[in-house]
Amino acid sequence: MTEITTSIQEPEKKFRLSRIMPILAPLFGGVVGLSLGAVLIVIAGADPLSAYSELLRGALGGKRQITETILRASPLLIMGLGMAVAFRARVWNIGGEGQFAIGALFGAFVGLTFPDFPKPLLLILMVLAGVLGGMLWAFIPGLLKVKRGMSEIITTLMLNYIALLIIEYLARGPMQDPDSYLPESAKLIKAARLPTLFDTRIHIGVVIGVLLVPVILFLLWNTPLGFRLRAVGSRQSVAKYAGINVNRTVLFAITFSGALCGLAGLIEVSTYHYRLKGSISSGYGFTAILVALLGRMHPVGVMFAAVFFAMLDVGAQSMHALYGLPITLADAIRAIIVLSVLAADSLARRRKN
Repeated sequence: MTEITTSIQEPEKKFRLSRIMPILAPLFGGVVGLSLGAVLIVIAGADPLSAYSELLRGALGGKRQITETILRASPLLIMGLGMAVAFRARVWNIGGEGQFAIGALFGAFVGLTFPDFPKPLLLILMVLAGVLGGMLWAFIPGLLKVKRGMSEIITTLMLNYIALLIIEYLARGPMQDPDSYLPESAKLIKAARLPTLFDTRIHIGVVIGVLLVPVILFLLWNTPLGFRLRAVGSRQSVAKYAGINVNRTVLFAITFSGALCGLAGLIEVSTYHYRLKGSISSGYGFTAILVALLGRMHPVGVMFAAVFFAMLDVGAQSMHALYGLPITLADAIRAIIVLSVLAADSLARRRKN
């Protein structure tokens, strides 16, 4: 009787472990990453507990700090969701930086070219232009992949530099503000700026990012398209045997990812800079890759990862001001945490199998 009870309890125990392991593994990896980051802080000559406390205060210590963190997280969330969709199909879009920039260019161009349009129409056209710009810039490497078998990692990465050079040229030449010596366009009129909420700096782009989370969640797990994306990501040969058009799915994945990156670029230029700048990108494209990976390519996970990275970026300013720690230390800690979480997740999956 005891043997029978033990044999029943063992599978139940394994089942419970398999359910909680996907949660425990990233948490454990995060703790390890923060511990290794503490070592770097000690080497830099500061107390880790005090530095981390100041980081939290700098990111969440008041209304202004929370607002900054939310605004910083917004583009990371939108782009991270786009990356998650592409990565689910095993399409490695490394071109978010360029797609962000081209989306900002297209949106700013519409805003500067049609200032007399009614505000609702102008904003709609700007959003569509930003999305279209990101889509087009992602469609190029997607087409090269499905037609010529070229690696999307290389092509998307190279297109980043081309996009940034195009922006730099236009901001210093044809689109430069005649009243400025800086590489930037004229300011967008107020009608071309996305509205803010409740007399705060938090804009409608934040709401768009949050609403995209359930949309992407539904897309991936409750639609035939989502099934095709996950099937192609699991194994292309099996997906092809099941009658799925792999090339079309791959092209959709990278183009959709580019669309969200372009949307983030338009939101940034319309709510923060109010003009096209040669230095429009703040490294969001590369950070969004880490956000998608840390969030385990799950929309809810991506949302938490975006907030976490935003906290690191904003809080690092306080650590720098109070302790003189280099701003780049936050980048190092961020990379260590991502690697630790991915390593823990990989070990957990291997143990499960």
